[in-house]
Amino acid sequence: MVPGVSRSGATIVGALLMGVEKRAAAEFSFLLSLPTMGAAVAYDLYKSRDMLDFGAVWDIAVGFSVAFVTALLVVRWVLSYISRHGYALFGWWRIIVGSAALLALSFGF
Repeated sequence: MVPGVSRSGATIVGALLMGVEKRAAAEFSFLLSLPTMGAAVAYDLYKSRDMLDFGAVWDIAVGFSVAFVTALLVVRWVLSYISRHGYALFGWWRIIVGSAALLALSFGF
C-alpha cells in the first residue's frame, strides 16, 4: 500500500496496463469495492448494535435505498463518461488537487 494511491486508481491502472478496456477496468474497480463496503457496513452495524432499536430499521432501510439508487445512477453516468472520454479528466483533476494540497501544506494551511 502506497499512501495517496486509491484502491480504485490502482485497480484501474493495473487493468489498463494488462490491456483491459477502459469501461471493463472501471466496472471491475466498482465491483471490487462491494465486499469492502459490505464488510464496513456490517462492522459498523455490529459496533452500533447497542444503540440501534427496531425503530432504526426503517431509517436504515430508507437510507440504504436512497444511497443504492443514487450510486446506481452515478456509476452508470461515470461508466458512460469513461467509455466516451477516457480517464484524462480524472487524471488532470488529481494533478490539480494534489498540487493545490501541496501548496497549501507548504504555506502552513
